[in-house]
Amino acid sequence: MIFNARATVVVALLGFVFDAFVGVGAAPTSPAALAKVVRSCTQPKVAALTFDDGPFMYTRDAVSILNKYGAKGTFFVNGKNWGCIYDTASVDTLRNTLANGHQVASHTWAHKDLTTLSRPEVVDEMTKSHVAIQRITGVNVAYMRPPFGYYNNQVREVAASLGETIVTWDFDSGDSTGKSVQQQKDQYHQVASQKPNSVLSLQHDVHETSVHQVLEYAIQQLQGAGYELVTLAECLGAQPYHNVGKPESRTSDWHC
Repeated sequence: MIFNARATVVVALLGFVFDAFVGVGAAPTSPAALAKVVRSCTQPKVAALTFDDGPFMYTRDAVSILNKYGAKGTFFVNGKNWGCIYDTASVDTLRNTLANGHQVASHTWAHKDLTTLSRPEVVDEMTKSHVAIQRITGVNVAYMRPPFGYYNNQVREVAASLGETIVTWDFDSGDSTGKSVQQQKDQYHQVASQKPNSVLSLQHDVHETSVHQVLEYAIQQLQGAGYELVTLAECLGAQPYHNVGKPESRTSDWHC
């Protein structure tokens, strides 16, 4: 059964309202479910290249480079960060990413530190991006990455209510922390040389150098070390989405 996007919002918000108005002295309830947190792949000899903060002008180029090498990637997308997810270019980019066999997941709406927000704000940040992805692509995502990798039990509770598993990483390219192109390449060379059981990387498709100067080198290094480059879901031996339906048609509320 395909979840209706608006119903998803209502369910999440009603969950908050219920929590907020349970009175003192009410009968004890079971602890809220906490989303699972994934920090590494479970399948051997695979590398999952994951990209944060898009969709942006370099996302299509990242997809093309991955395609060139028969590699797959996973894109954790924001609603309103380096652009608006509902813009025509972003909509086309997301659909193109999915059509080429890459995975799409949520990175929240506006890239805020979720651990600093109230519960209603966390619900809003996570639900709006989840709904936008479903409207645009038709997929009900099963994974999310909190901005900066920061989460707490409240974030895990909201993620669980949306059916999302939280994902961090075990290898950071450093492209968002000031590392030069050469330093990023050195890191990929090092991890490929060390040959860990698997690699779950972090890089960003919003940086021109990450896509145009580092990505191809990273793929070559990892494939040369014998890794199969797969989606996040494949590296976990799991499904990327709860459901796959048809994209919706644009309406007046497709805006940021």
